[in-house]
Amino acid sequence: MERIPTIDIAPLMQENHPDHGKTVQQVMDACTGIGFLSITGTGIPSELVERVRACVRAIFDVDEASKWQQAITRENYRGYIPMGFFTPNDGSGHADKYEGYKLHHEVAEDAPIRRDCALYGPNLWPAEVPDAQGIILEYWARLDQVADSLLGALETGLELPSDSLRNAFRDPLTNMTLLHYPPQAPEDGGYGIHPHKDTDALTIIAPDPVGGLEVQTRGGGWITPDCPNGGFVVNIGDMLELWSGGRLKSTPHRVVNRSGKERYSFPYFAVPRHDVVVSPLLPPLPGFDRPSVHCGHWSAEIWRTNWSDETAAEDTPELGTLHD
Repeated sequence: MERIPTIDIAPLMQENHPDHGKTVQQVMDACTGIGFLSITGTGIPSELVERVRACVRAIFDVDEASKWQQAITRENYRGYIPMGFFTPNDGSGHADKYEGYKLHHEVAEDAPIRRDCALYGPNLWPAEVPDAQGIILEYWARLDQVADSLLGALETGLELPSDSLRNAFRDPLTNMTLLHYPPQAPEDGGYGIHPHKDTDALTIIAPDPVGGLEVQTRGGGWITPDCPNGGFVVNIGDMLELWSGGRLKSTPHRVVNRSGKERYSFPYFAVPRHDVVVSPLLPPLPGFDRPSVHCGHWSAEIWRTNWSDETAAEDTPELGTLHD
């Protein structure tokens, strides 16, 4: 598949909808073909998306000193990610051209699950943008519903038992990254975000009007999703590729912002509960040979190896890095 299809997923919300089966097949064709799809019919109002976008702009407009006070640490991967702070996990040493703000599944300080996994906890919310928490968590809850519907469609399409995927997302490690990409000069090399595959199960993003997201086709070229207003771009991550035994495709993509404008983005990354072990639920396709991964360990290693002085260990899972 050399193009990214647009699919109205409204029929997925009703199992008895006359187009339910047809829509499941459309989702499967996209996810086994190019691994990306544009979706409409989510029920998420455009006004909510624009409120989130305004919050993201406001968060990055906070003065630099205040943002640094909420910077991520090795002990708490939540909060502000300064411009050029991280280099790719492939060890290339070329910092990506973005600043970010990391949010995780919101859990109270005294939540029992925190005794089992240190990755859970409350987020840092900038006091300068008091509406951010309510607006973003409302949006997040709506995306949880969309992700659940898509996972249900994939269960049906892969002929898996009902809830065999969805049950893994109760008390999940789902997270969001708020992103700001300044414009890159035409002669400026490097990327907003380097070519990579997502390490989660499912990514959902409201495209920024500025553009800049590019997806690699099976033929090796790069294309831009043609997503209609009010739609979302969805892609398969490594976890679903592994669960499906290689049937669902985790596809390389990148961001390059040469628009001359500021670009803002806020992708949602669906990640299972910390104690879920992801392994093929179907016989792997010929040539697909990847070890099982523990979601809590995988997630912890992603955060740890983002620091430039940390290296992968023998038990570090593959983290979406592309190899020549």
